[in-house]
Amino acid sequence: MFLASSKNYSETSLSLALFFCGGIWGLYWIPLRNVESLGVSGAWSVFFVNACPLIFLLPILGFFYSDLKREFWPSLIAGSVIGVAFTLYASALVETTILRATLLFYLSPIWGTLIGVIWLGEKLTYNRILSILAAISGLILLLWDTEKSGYPLNIGDVFGFFCGIFWAIGSSMLNRWPKTPMLPLTTFVYLTTALISLIFAIFFYKETFPQKALLLSSFPSTFLWSTVILLPSFVIVFKISQILFPGRVAILLMSEVIVALVSASILVPEEKMFFIQWIGGAAIILAGLIEVLPSSLRKK
Repeated sequence: MFLASSKNYSETSLSLALFFCGGIWGLYWIPLRNVESLGVSGAWSVFFVNACPLIFLLPILGFFYSDLKREFWPSLIAGSVIGVAFTLYASALVETTILRATLLFYLSPIWGTLIGVIWLGEKLTYNRILSILAAISGLILLLWDTEKSGYPLNIGDVFGFFCGIFWAIGSSMLNRWPKTPMLPLTTFVYLTTALISLIFAIFFYKETFPQKALLLSSFPSTFLWSTVILLPSFVIVFKISQILFPGRVAILLMSEVIVALVSASILVPEEKMFFIQWIGGAAIILAGLIEVLPSSLRKK
């Protein structure tokens, strides 16, 4: 079993698995938009998609009671922080364009650098300063004159901005707490995401509960996407993030950007970006490479 014997795998195989699973993350928007297209509001679609895996996770959590008891607080804290990131990211995917939500998430090099300098006492190097400047420049260009594109700035862009912050914090926790058990951690991630998205739907958006017929009709495809396809990829990414050097993880997870941009461009062509905004997106990706590539190469 992967989670129990990850030390038996080479860095190459782990890297390939991470690259593949990161690409699957790039399809996270599909079940969210699919549920919404059936008549369920965006806020409730976030809850529904992220609550489905709990049907599988909660019944088997008891079999991992010893792991949960031993590492309860790391599992709860890291899982809750990542759950907040997931909630904000999923909400961004249904509130703003898929392209902007994904690229705003990848401002994480800024937050990773600040966390490293302030919390971990790392040195603020020339590469890190350059990375921050590139990311900020990319952010400005990405959000340049969005009204003309037909998708003005909205709350989804705010969600996309902050989800990268929480992901950077959560991924740092995963790397600092390598013994955190995966199933309890993942359960807390989904519990947090479901709970916060439920609060968003009821109190923030004030949306009425969807019709039962709509939920039942969308359940088979939603369960397939959220539990059979996405859940295993999330667990694998969490686990590998505890093993590989964070720089390499950050680079390989950029497969998510590629898949999200290509799939959204094909399936949602109306969510277009202007040339200057594509330059901004490229600058954000470049910021990640500047930040992590030199260190990743040194750690190989």
